[in-house]
Amino acid sequence: MQKVSLQLTLPNSLTLLRILLTPVFAYLLLSESSFNRQLSLAVFIAAALTDWYDGWFARKFGDTSRWGKFLDPLADKILSSVALLVYAGLGLVDAWMVWIVIVRDFLITGLRSYAEYRGQPIVTSKGAQAKTFGQFVIIYYILILYVARSVPFIDSEWGGTIDALMHPQVLFGMMLVVTLSTVGTGIAYVFDNRKFLRELYDGVGSGRESR
Repeated sequence: MQKVSLQLTLPNSLTLLRILLTPVFAYLLLSESSFNRQLSLAVFIAAALTDWYDGWFARKFGDTSRWGKFLDPLADKILSSVALLVYAGLGLVDAWMVWIVIVRDFLITGLRSYAEYRGQPIVTSKGAQAKTFGQFVIIYYILILYVARSVPFIDSEWGGTIDALMHPQVLFGMMLVVTLSTVGTGIAYVFDNRKFLRELYDGVGSGRESR
């Protein structure tokens, strides 16, 4: 069996940095310290920027690898999933919607990674791209407003406005849209790639029979 090792290229290193920054972000946001909560925003932005830069370096210098194609979408899902889990822990969003989003995202990411490994890459649909954009919009929306409350002069001047913008019904509605689009694009992925999934299922079945 051919041994596959992780190539620590610059894009891959940036992707790993995004994964490593994720628990730091979660710890800071959950902290009782207002300074730490403010710092969590900077850490999240830094982690998100690594996504842009690792892709930019990979495209500009042709520095791509199989590990990079696997790790990059996984790192994105880890960052977004942890952010949503933290929000659920803080009581800002409903946990059941968060888990629907997380389970779908990791299942589809696993499918895409395996398809890439098989040399049958799955093209991300416009709907899935819009879903991902909407997911990060609500993540930033909640994060910025929640952190803003920890800044004394912002809280004193704009606290009422922030409370209105973070009203439970507002956040529920936004999260519901993301959840429904997540389920919808997940179903579309399965339908559009039903031939590949059937081949995968048949291959697993053949492997079991040969044992």
